[in-house]
Amino acid sequence: MPGRIWQAAFEIALDQHGFVTFENITELGSDPAILRVWNKRGVVEKVGHGIYRFQGIPATPLQPYMLATLWPSGRGVLSHDTALELHELCDINPEKIHIALPPEYRPRRRGGESYVIHRDKLIEADLTWHDGIRIVTPAKGIEQAMASGVPRQLVRQALETATKLGRVSREKLILLKNQFEK
Repeated sequence: MPGRIWQAAFEIALDQHGFVTFENITELGSDPAILRVWNKRGVVEKVGHGIYRFQGIPATPLQPYMLATLWPSGRGVLSHDTALELHELCDINPEKIHIALPPEYRPRRRGGESYVIHRDKLIEADLTWHDGIRIVTPAKGIEQAMASGVPRQLVRQALETATKLGRVSREKLILLKNQFEK
């Protein structure tokens, strides 16, 4: 029967689309080297620096997005084009996953080739969750899209969809539409 740390790590992995990190194991009060032991036993698979995936948890389409937020030591937030895509605000189809990182953080690990990294000082009001993955709010995603040069027709579509679905407050929509029309 698995031990307490294994059970707790598995529970974390269930919430993180199958992934567990060195940081997660440390927070559980255990030595992260246990992940290497589990890897040798075939219980987990190493997918990146300090990131492992439990074999017994089925794959989901959101795994690449979760991995993107975990890759920079858990400091990543889905943003820009990716936020528009996941919030289903427009017909955008980014080639890479866009993540926002704190301006002062510089990841030194390999594996970031699949990501477009943006430096952004986000506040709590800019953030939300999408199926357990940290992401900017629809309003912040639209704001980022306008600032980063997403084609105007996609920004217009995002504004219209956000209005129709009520994903952005009325006050914020007025500000965004005024900003868009400048």
